[in-house]
Amino acid sequence: MTDTARAAHARQFDLTGRVALITGASRGLGAAMARGLAQAGASVILAGRDAATLEAQAAALHADGLDARISAFDVTDGPAVEAAVKAMGPIDILVHNAGNQHRAPVEETTEEGWYSVMDTHLTALWRLSRLVVPGMKERRRGKVIATGSLASDLGRATITPYASAKGGIKMFIRALAVELGPYNIQANAIGPGWFDTELNRPLLDNPEWLAMVKRRCPAGRYANAEEIAGTTVFLASPASDFVSGQLIFVDGGVTASMS
Repeated sequence: MTDTARAAHARQFDLTGRVALITGASRGLGAAMARGLAQAGASVILAGRDAATLEAQAAALHADGLDARISAFDVTDGPAVEAAVKAMGPIDILVHNAGNQHRAPVEETTEEGWYSVMDTHLTALWRLSRLVVPGMKERRRGKVIATGSLASDLGRATITPYASAKGGIKMFIRALAVELGPYNIQANAIGPGWFDTELNRPLLDNPEWLAMVKRRCPAGRYANAEEIAGTTVFLASPASDFVSGQLIFVDGGVTASMS
């Protein structure tokens, strides 16, 4: 490959000059997504509820010469979200990754648990999109990326709020992609499989569950958080300018397997 060809290839994934907002960026998948985007040249805004944890993540990025700042707010607090996003200026890439879980049989699921999960995953995605899309339309470019799940397509007992929210994210992204296509804005979702994250800690500590993962996942293991970064950069970059309305699973082959 010639130097010219290498440079052209690199430009497809270059995010220099782009501003990316990542929610749920204080740890786990969100932190890995933010690092991947920053390494590709983006100026990243790490969002979450705990300023101290965000500061620690930003400091780690600064230590590697990467551009990062923080914005502490709760994605379920409408006025706080609006104030924070307005203070950020133009957003070129929105990554909504904030999430939570409420595990219980359906008859034991509380209204508080239901609405907490729906508001954090789905309502917050609508709220953030509503705020950043007008600027993207004006500039006629933008990327909206949401974190879906295996539960966007596959059911499992005791997670009806989570599965409902993640299924909703899949269809929200599809509808948004159709609506924003004429403005050269792409909307996609990433469906992580079983990752070694804090949210999954109750399952990671269960030997029976771990054995099931090794059996059910063709890769035979949990994923490391860093393995989400490449797909995030692709969906945020010019390389994906004709990819929209998709849910891309990063799951080691789980959704491709019948076993």
